[in-house]
Amino acid sequence: MPIIKSAIKRVKTSEKANSRNSSQLSKMRTAIKKFEKAVTAGADNIEELYQAAVSAVDKAASKGLIKANKAARDKSRMAARLNK
Repeated sequence: MPIIKSAIKRVKTSEKANSRNSSQLSKMRTAIKKFEKAVTAGADNIEELYQAAVSAVDKAASKGLIKANKAARDKSRMAARLNK
């Protein structure tokens, strides 16, 4: 553990940010997986799941959790699966 006061504060802040970022990434991955499973199973609510997944990817990209190119690639792949 750090001894200097500012370093102690920094550890606390980075732990909060880490948990927030991990949660956001997890939500994004879950949304994508739900969409993929629905497409494979031929479910009825594919359109809703697609919108939710795209939204989650956009949020992650805007917060800097994933790069813009990865966001575009993921959305492109999902759109291709949706239109197949």
